[in-house]
Amino acid sequence: MMAGMRNAAAPAHTDARALARLAHLLADETRATICLALLDGRAWTSGELARAAGVAPPTASVHLSQLVEGGLLVEERQGRHRYLRLAGSDAAALVEELAGHAGAAARPTGSLRAVSASAALAQARTCYDHLAGHLGVALLDALCAKGLVNRDAGLSLTGAGVAWLTDLGVDLQAARAGRRPVVRECLDWTERRHHLAGAVGAALCDTMLERRWIERTPRPRVIRVTETGTHELRERLSLDLQG
Repeated sequence: MMAGMRNAAAPAHTDARALARLAHLLADETRATICLALLDGRAWTSGELARAAGVAPPTASVHLSQLVEGGLLVEERQGRHRYLRLAGSDAAALVEELAGHAGAAARPTGSLRAVSASAALAQARTCYDHLAGHLGVALLDALCAKGLVNRDAGLSLTGAGVAWLTDLGVDLQAARAGRRPVVRECLDWTERRHHLAGAVGAALCDTMLERRWIERTPRPRVIRVTETGTHELRERLSLDLQG
């Protein structure tokens, strides 16, 4: 009887060990900094990640190997360069969700440049492959206010939303073909509210970039809304980003 109880409990112990290993990966500040940097969706070299984390390249290499072995990162080698990126949208969602639960960072007290960079991230940024910050949260609110996305019983795309996105040129067939949710809420770590993630969140971000409503900036992850984007968002969604 006791042996049977021990066998039945084994899977739970295995899950606990796996969870503990995952928690250990993100419990280190250097590894957490690396994962946050990779939320811009790009592949970074090990040297770039070492500089972002403020550690020596050999130290970064050890941490990167641990993150790859733990399944949070994947790597590609081209010549002598080692490129790393998050393992996918699930890994990105985990990092952003944990950052949201950890709370917004304290207001920076350093240089004007640091304060400006922090404010720009809070205003509009990418969260892996979708929009976050004040822009991302305001966009989801506007989609819900227009009846294009429904929050009543979990996030869902309405018929009007399908028509709106199709008119915009979003390939919904491709968005629905993958394994990830079509629409999903993602807790925003600066706004402490949700922005739009999932396949539609990613496709909408791509479409806005293609139409030059938004554009990337030299600062990692920071997005700027163009004059065209300001006009289109106001006309199509009654979204006034300057209000």
